[in-house]
Amino acid sequence: MSQTTIPRAAVRGTASGVIFMAFFGTLWAGIGIRGMQGWEFLVLITLSLLIGVLLFIGAIGLIKNSSPLSNEVIKEDRDRWRKKNRWFGIIFSLEGLLIAIAAFICVSTNHLNLFVPVMALIVGAHFFPLGSLFQVPIYYITGTLLCLLATIVMLTFPVKIIIKDHQIMAWWVSVGFGSALILWGTGVIVCLKGFRLLSMAQHGDENSKVSTRL
Repeated sequence: MSQTTIPRAAVRGTASGVIFMAFFGTLWAGIGIRGMQGWEFLVLITLSLLIGVLLFIGAIGLIKNSSPLSNEVIKEDRDRWRKKNRWFGIIFSLEGLLIAIAAFICVSTNHLNLFVPVMALIVGAHFFPLGSLFQVPIYYITGTLLCLLATIVMLTFPVKIIIKDHQIMAWWVSVGFGSALILWGTGVIVCLKGFRLLSMAQHGDENSKVSTRL
């Protein structure tokens, strides 16, 4: 494959996905840490930040190494990506609106414990249109896992548990850390895909130069 087959924008698109997963995965870990009610706070916050930073570094590596790639995009591709970005904005905005409505309902009905698993359901559901929009199959798996996690937790886990006289918000901990692991795992897979695209583009460019010399 050549650079025209894999332009810079394709690699940087995967980098954006990795940054997204790193940031929101760490936010979900924060929810899990909040549910621990101060237990092992420093260890958990340090580990969560470390994972997020490592993913972010991987994304920066993709962006930096993609700089030599061609940035030529035909008009049809440019228009298609503009349309995709518009739909991404719509999906992301709708997700935020649904989360805000869920928060209002949970607080108003004094069921704040429900908010975290309900939010995971909303976040999981939003990955399905994203998978179709950007043609990223792993997003379907991510969405399914998030929805299953929230559903299983609500149906089988107690809201709170006591461990060594310390109260833990079991729903927040389970959904928070579970969602973080799912998003971080997705970020790793997307990052590896980005480096594969980068390698294919670079090898294609080298082959093109060799052909020219011959």
